[in-house]
Amino acid sequence: MDSTLACLAAWMPRQRWYAAKGRAPSLRLVAWWDLTIDPDGPAEADSSVRIRTFLVADEGALPAVLYQIPVVERATETVTADPVHTIGSPVPGTTFIDGPYDPAYAAALLRLVARGGTARGPQTTAVGRAVASAGGPLEATSRVISGEQSNTSLIFEGAGTPVICKVYRQLHPGLNPDIELQEALSRAGSTHVPRPIGWIEGTWPDLATAHGSVRGSLAFAQEYLPDVDDAWRVALLAAARGEDFRDAAAALGAVTARVHVALSQCFPTRTATAADRDAAAATWERRFAIAVAEVPEIAAQRDAVSAVYRRAVEVPWPPLQRIHGDYHLGQVLHSPDRGWIVVDFEGEPLRPMAERTQPDFALRDVAGMLRSFDYVAGSLRLDHPDRSADAVRVWALDARAAFIEGYAQASGISLDPRHPLLAALELDKAVYEAIYEARNRPTWVTIPLRAISRLVERPAPVA
Repeated sequence: MDSTLACLAAWMPRQRWYAAKGRAPSLRLVAWWDLTIDPDGPAEADSSVRIRTFLVADEGALPAVLYQIPVVERATETVTADPVHTIGSPVPGTTFIDGPYDPAYAAALLRLVARGGTARGPQTTAVGRAVASAGGPLEATSRVISGEQSNTSLIFEGAGTPVICKVYRQLHPGLNPDIELQEALSRAGSTHVPRPIGWIEGTWPDLATAHGSVRGSLAFAQEYLPDVDDAWRVALLAAARGEDFRDAAAALGAVTARVHVALSQCFPTRTATAADRDAAAATWERRFAIAVAEVPEIAAQRDAVSAVYRRAVEVPWPPLQRIHGDYHLGQVLHSPDRGWIVVDFEGEPLRPMAERTQPDFALRDVAGMLRSFDYVAGSLRLDHPDRSADAVRVWALDARAAFIEGYAQASGISLDPRHPLLAALELDKAVYEAIYEARNRPTWVTIPLRAISRLVERPAPVA
């Protein structure tokens, strides 16, 4: 097993989903289980092929991060996989292939999630929870979506409903909100989320206590909508062409509101407490302090920023509820038949899972989408500096106003875009963006900096 861990440790840092960039993993094998090859499948009954999923803890991180690594083991002379997806050869004559890129793993994964069943290993189980009458294909060709950061998704197309199955690379105890919220919304009759096909639930040894076990989510499959664009591409193209986006933005606001209303009916809500207010204010101030250290040009706005946060704490707050948690144009698809479809309810990937499942402000999602419209305009200004800045700015302002209007009408609440709480949440999001851009895309930092200046210069009315 030492050779297997050494092989994985050499391969993992090159993967997009590996969290500790620039550092070699310090791995410990936690558990594993095997998936059974379908004996009725074509030629894959080859006994030399083994499908094993390793759970390995990277103990060089604090806290340790648990990774799910599906592997197909094949005789080296039979391997035809792209070398990019080859993990290595821990023992002579055997080659490890990254599971999602091998048809044997893909077929076994689809069978477990669409039909149900149980796979077992030492102190570990992986149980398929198929949604009744989901209609997913049982025989299909697969391909892997490129570009994902924290998960690996496979698309299955063949007879029946096309399916996309997300394999969670970093594992956490508890039901993933991506599964929990979309399944609840679908069960409640919402047409604004893809229809779930099934998911895989696992149990594994508890890293926190070194005894006992925990239960968590391993994979989630839902209907795949082919030939659709995400809202970011739709909005960016409209803005580049100078097309009126107000009707589309208003419809997106209405869909967002209907999803929030449905979530408030599916899950408990609660009244915000004094402790909630204190915690929110402390989080906002702490994030701004980090931003000042990394983006010193905003230090002069410290008093104005604090005033925005103070006004937000002093006004009445709406009930806290379950929300999307990482809402922006890239998390919405546009279907010609069904309109706007909301996806990826995992929440912010960098937040602990326990935080992502707590009731929060529905207005946080609203603020996230407002910032996304600003990013459409900002990216156009950066990519096309000869374009009229006023025209791009007006496009974003119109889209933002229409989104707010659509949200207010569908939710039945009166929502001023300068509401103190909404202003504080959008400001906090812009501060977060300033930190991110300074670290990763310095030429983009002007986008959140403009937003910060705008938000502190337009005092919100007291509600």
